[in-house]
Amino acid sequence: MAPAVGIKRTAAAQAVTVQAPPPPPDARLVREAVRTSTIAEAVAPAALEAPAPALEGFLCLEEVEGRRWKYVVDAAPGKGKGKGRGRGGSAVPLGASVRAVPLQSPLPPAEEIMAFVRSYVVPEGFPDSVTPSYVPYMTWRALKHFFGGAMGVFTTRTLLSSVGVSQSKVTPGAIAINWILKDGAGRVGKMLFARQGKKFDNDLKQLRFSSDLLLEIGAGIELATAAFPQFFLPMACVANVVKNVAAVTSTSTRTPIYKAYARGENIGDVTAKGESVGNIADLLGTGLSIFITKRNPSLVTSFALLSCGYLLSSYHEVRSVVLNTLNRARFTVAVDSFIKTAGYVPSLKEGNSQETIFIHPWRHEPVSIGSRFGEAFQEPVSFVATRPLFEDERYMVTYNPTKDKVYALLKDHAKPDDILKAAFHAHVLLHFINVSHERKRMSSNRSDHYGNPHPRNMDFLAHIAESCKIVSSSYGTFRKKAKEQGWIMSESLLNPGKARLCVTRPQ
Repeated sequence: MAPAVGIKRTAAAQAVTVQAPPPPPDARLVREAVRTSTIAEAVAPAALEAPAPALEGFLCLEEVEGRRWKYVVDAAPGKGKGKGRGRGGSAVPLGASVRAVPLQSPLPPAEEIMAFVRSYVVPEGFPDSVTPSYVPYMTWRALKHFFGGAMGVFTTRTLLSSVGVSQSKVTPGAIAINWILKDGAGRVGKMLFARQGKKFDNDLKQLRFSSDLLLEIGAGIELATAAFPQFFLPMACVANVVKNVAAVTSTSTRTPIYKAYARGENIGDVTAKGESVGNIADLLGTGLSIFITKRNPSLVTSFALLSCGYLLSSYHEVRSVVLNTLNRARFTVAVDSFIKTAGYVPSLKEGNSQETIFIHPWRHEPVSIGSRFGEAFQEPVSFVATRPLFEDERYMVTYNPTKDKVYALLKDHAKPDDILKAAFHAHVLLHFINVSHERKRMSSNRSDHYGNPHPRNMDFLAHIAESCKIVSSSYGTFRKKAKEQGWIMSESLLNPGKARLCVTRPQ
């Protein structure tokens, strides 16, 4: 027997104890998650064995635009005894189906038709989704398109007759060339007028009504081609240029108007329904006009009546728009009311209703904002005398008697609020000037009002100084009351000129 072989360990080796490193925290969490899931899997079968409550016939209620339905479970014939399991563990009859039961009686056919029509002509959520002035605006807009569609039949018929469609001696090629040239001239006019840009925002209502006036002028020129068929091409080109300019204005001002009526993010819905109303009214007017033309009515009489209806509808359409921004017309209404009533600022509805809609091109504007130096001051001494009154302001205000106009000159770095204040100051000064003129109107010769046959800026320095005191104490009140009435004061649409006075001297 072989002797046992002993292995002798050293003391150091006996003293060393090998220990496994502690597992990282992540490993403990993984083991705990695995242990928990194992327990859950063991318990789950037992839980599923518990009896689940059987569903009754009723499932839930549903409401759509004020009408309610209830959903119930119907068991299939011959399969009602068996039970299945729903997602929530409830017992559901095998082969069951869900049935919707209306809780209201069916709508009468007339109401069903009206509901169908409303889905095309009013935005979703009407009337809460739009402002209160939406209904009168769309009513007048529909009337305008009705008269416009009716006039379109007369003008198209006249143009076709004038170009020679009814005359066999005119070749189709010549007719097509004339028609293409007419349309091409209109597109050129549309492109040239599009450069107006910002004016479509500043004087939205005024330009909208002016575009309808231009549209009527263009239609009148088209009808005149019946009397002068030999001048068809030049007259048709002019008419189409005018009508395309009107179309650019109408398209450019459409979105801001619809935006004023939208409550929330439904501008697309309001625009779509507004255009749908216009198209429906246009089709109705076209149909009526086709019926009328079969009886060969007087062309001049028909056009006069339709034009009056169109322009009247257009005027009331624009008048019904309520905007909360301040352009020159609405700002004039607000400031004049504040001055004449000792502090009252009109509401949005009042200010918009008093706004001047039709402004003819030759109208005298008594206030100019952002003017050039040469327009405002007649002599250097007037500027030197006026400048100290506006050292702390970013604008200057003066009155030029030779042009009978108040000028507001803006300094560089003028902010939107400085422009508003300058315009407010200009209207206050204009009020003082008008009161002074009224007091001295008893004189037969207006040149003697100030004892000088040639009045200068210097003659009105006292009025300018007096206006500075009033503005310093009242502009803050005006601004606060205007904001309380809902007017937007952070930005304005006063459209000032581009000239600015530079404070620093040139090197």
